Amino acid sequence: MGSDSNSSNSAFFRRVVLVTGFEPFGGESTNPSWDVCEQLPREVAGLRVETQRVPCEFRRSIEVVAEAIERTHPELVILLGQAGGRSRIGVERVAVNVDDARIPDNAGQQPVDEPVAANGPPAYFSSLPVKAMVGAMRAAGVPTELSNTAGTYVCNHLMYGVLHFLAASGRKQVRAGFVHVPYAEEQVLDSAAPGMAIDSMVKGIVAGIVAAASNARDTKVSEGRES
Repeated sequence: MGSDSNSSNSAFFRRVVLVTGFEPFGGESTNPSWDVCEQLPREVAGLRVETQRVPCEFRRSIEVVAEAIERTHPELVILLGQAGGRSRIGVERVAVNVDDARIPDNAGQQPVDEPVAANGPPAYFSSLPVKAMVGAMRAAGVPTELSNTAGTYVCNHLMYGVLHFLAASGRKQVRAGFVHVPYAEEQVLDSAAPGMAIDSMVKGIVAGIVAAASNARDTKVSEGRES
């Protein structure tokens, strides 16, 4: 699974989940979102697991994932990204139509107050059963939360862009969303920032895939916040 994509010609698996992770960015030598992808099993809940490494670049990230969707024909798309500083895995509820980059991406682009899609809606909600996923990941013993902001950098850009691509191309049956993972433990050896073992992240993402595959509708439980 160490290549840019994981493919299988087996006819046994007819259903696919596409899981993507980013290349390193911001001076880091690794990105736990891709490390998780490399360690995922090839099959989860009857779904063949396809993985795709994504450049940390505005526009290009969407193009790469759109190409992977057209190639693999998934029923679920789970986009992963690093959120350094978070102590829990965060299942994202919403992506907003704005790019506002604090730092340049890996191609040197730094859009400020620009739309992801000029004629797109203000926001897209994840089409994954986010609360069911959070519950399943917690039940697996992995610290997880429902997050209401994917930021305004490439992670939010990709989540919004993929949901917009699916809507515009008539693939509304494909359910997609974004999950943020914390720093890996080895990234924070010399700092006070929280980290999580890659094995724990993998365990959480597998539980999330199972929940997404098992729940056509989300569970109705409170995950709201006052601020």
